[in-house]
Amino acid sequence: MQLPENMTTNQYKADKWRARSDLARQNTRRILITGGCGFIGSHVIRLFVNTYPEYLIINVDKLTYAANPDYLKDIEDAPNYLFIQADVADYSKMEDIFSTYAPDSVIHLAAESHVDRSITDPFEFARSNVMGTLTLLQCAKNAWKKENYANHIFYNVSTDEVYGALGFDDGPFLETTPYDPRSPYSASKASADHFVRAFYHTYGLPIKISNCSNNYGPYQYPEKLIPVVIYNIVDRKPLPIYGKGENIRDWLYVEDHARAIDLIFHKGLVGETYNIGGNNEWQNITLIHKLIEITDRLLERPAGDSLSLISFVTDRPGHDLRYALDISKLQNQLGWQPQMPFDQGLETTIRWYLDTRLHTQPLRTQPRTQPLRTQPRTQPQDGAQQKHT
Repeated sequence: MQLPENMTTNQYKADKWRARSDLARQNTRRILITGGCGFIGSHVIRLFVNTYPEYLIINVDKLTYAANPDYLKDIEDAPNYLFIQADVADYSKMEDIFSTYAPDSVIHLAAESHVDRSITDPFEFARSNVMGTLTLLQCAKNAWKKENYANHIFYNVSTDEVYGALGFDDGPFLETTPYDPRSPYSASKASADHFVRAFYHTYGLPIKISNCSNNYGPYQYPEKLIPVVIYNIVDRKPLPIYGKGENIRDWLYVEDHARAIDLIFHKGLVGETYNIGGNNEWQNITLIHKLIEITDRLLERPAGDSLSLISFVTDRPGHDLRYALDISKLQNQLGWQPQMPFDQGLETTIRWYLDTRLHTQPLRTQPRTQPLRTQPRTQPQDGAQQKHT
């Protein structure tokens, strides 16, 4: 693409879009996806840009420490993709985006998501996750109500943590399970979900919600369990495990999650909630043994070489014992199934982290309000440790 002098590709596409006629705008679906430079969001953006060339995909991301536009280098010049750096809690900026680009739908993924950071700074999680969601809801309502909300969707992507915690023998969470959040992070996401449903019942705003289990895969910022373990194995650093490592999580490959979001967005029922999970529960200690096994093999180290790196540390306050989701509604109503086998997904993920150091640059350069911890402290400080889900 030959650009005018001193103009970026993004500026050129934005100016070109503003110059289009109203009729041309009506011929293109315009989807605002928030948090598209983050882990899950970047996979959703890539899927939509590549699958729906007739859509305009507008990526709005604040570019906090865990986001990186380089995640989308492969599609940044696509004619149907536009990136805008903005804070979803900035009401005037969101109003301007709705006025300029007239998105007909929102897929809202932008969120602070690290439990330990929420324990340290719950106000930031309330501002970003609650007020950010409320800002988008209000802008969508004001922009769409004149059309009586026809052909519009506000899709909020949420977490299984809003449901609380399960015992070892409890049945999985249903979409109808009452909310029981246990951390400032899950409380902020639960509050956001409640606001989304309130706008549906009060104003008739057409909404959809999904609650997903733990994701893994390429591009995850290395403060979460799997990338932390991979990097620490590579660097022969300790692998601190909360408590006895008995906590259980259900794991889903991130591209399977993106496919589910695509399906729910296009075919899910308005006003409904869908659980998304992998039917793939693992105790933390067993998962770490699996990561050691694969990573040592790929590094051509002796089998079990990194087992000695495991250390058990004081458990995090309020650490939920187990999460599990009943995904039968999504399976039966929409025909979705997780596709990536876990061993294959782990090996794909580990190979990606070994083959690229894409994440090392943001680790060094991104501003942050508190020190980055790519592994938990061996002792708790101010009640906060690295999130080892």
